[in-house]
Amino acid sequence: MTESPDTIDIKVNTRFLSEQSDPEEGRFAFAYTIVITNAGEESVRLLSRYWLITDGNNEKKEVHGEGVVGELPYIPSGDTFEYTSGAMLKTAVGTMEGSYQMVTESGDYFDAVIPRFSLSDPSALH
Repeated sequence: MTESPDTIDIKVNTRFLSEQSDPEEGRFAFAYTIVITNAGEESVRLLSRYWLITDGNNEKKEVHGEGVVGELPYIPSGDTFEYTSGAMLKTAVGTMEGSYQMVTESGDYFDAVIPRFSLSDPSALH
């Protein structure tokens, strides 16, 4: 049985890092915390990540990499894994979306979709 990606729930919380940003230089820093919940019947391991980052000028950057924050987290059935990372944009607003490549204990590979979320400097919003 192949586990479907809807058994992985991904929630995101973002914040603007004003102390690490320099708007005059076109540097806007953001932190994002991701909580991955395994609602499936099998344990899974997160192997790699893919991000599509789009800034307010519609400039896109793709990021591919092994694991997250230096780990290949193992997430037992019913458990969660949480981590915080960051992104730098050239504009005060942007979006991120992507996927995690995962594998179940029984060896089935699948992509867990990371829904699009916004990054924004609160002072930039009207």
